[in-house]
Amino acid sequence: MNKTAIVFGATGLVGSELIYQLIKDIRYRAVKVFTRRDLHIEHIKVVEKIVNVEKVTEYSDEIKGDDLFICIGTTRKKAGSVERMEDIDRKLPGRIAKAALVNEVKNIAVVSSIGANPKSGNYYYRIKGKMEEDILSMNFALKRILRPSILLGKRDEVRILESLGKVMVKGLGFLLKGKRRKYRGVMARDVASIMVREINNINGKEIYESDEIMAISKAEKEIK
Repeated sequence: MNKTAIVFGATGLVGSELIYQLIKDIRYRAVKVFTRRDLHIEHIKVVEKIVNVEKVTEYSDEIKGDDLFICIGTTRKKAGSVERMEDIDRKLPGRIAKAALVNEVKNIAVVSSIGANPKSGNYYYRIKGKMEEDILSMNFALKRILRPSILLGKRDEVRILESLGKVMVKGLGFLLKGKRRKYRGVMARDVASIMVREINNINGKEIYESDEIMAISKAEKEIK
């Protein structure tokens, strides 16, 4: 294949791992990365587009390629309010996806969250659930939504509560069995890997829960 990937959210845990996965994947000849700041990625495949990500209309004509990957996410503290968080976590992915459809981008893969539900009383799960609804209503050939539990990996920024959560998840993970298995922490690189795998799998499904991501990743590693 000779595909072009489009990536939003490359500075996050999953996004940064995703770039690595796409670079080494022979199905992709180019990786377009839309970002607020220069990431200094020096590779022949990677083309960085420095933009104000939220002003989609200013660069919508450039969102062209085959597979769109959206790994955008923030926190209430960082956003400043729930309303602002919804602008970033729900509305922005929708605007990006619509622009991609206009440019005939075929497939989309999006990172959501465990517990996503548009009717949830929890604002975070509700925002993610509504974002999923928006994406699933669009006419992409393939739609892949991943719902990871707490992401494991090294961040550039420090999030105290998240760090404490990771420690607990790692330490008590053995207690999470059966239906609770999906609440175990999942490696960001595994989420990125499954995003790439499943957007290229015509027999895949639309929504992947965290335990499914871990199971597919484990099976892949055993084969290798």
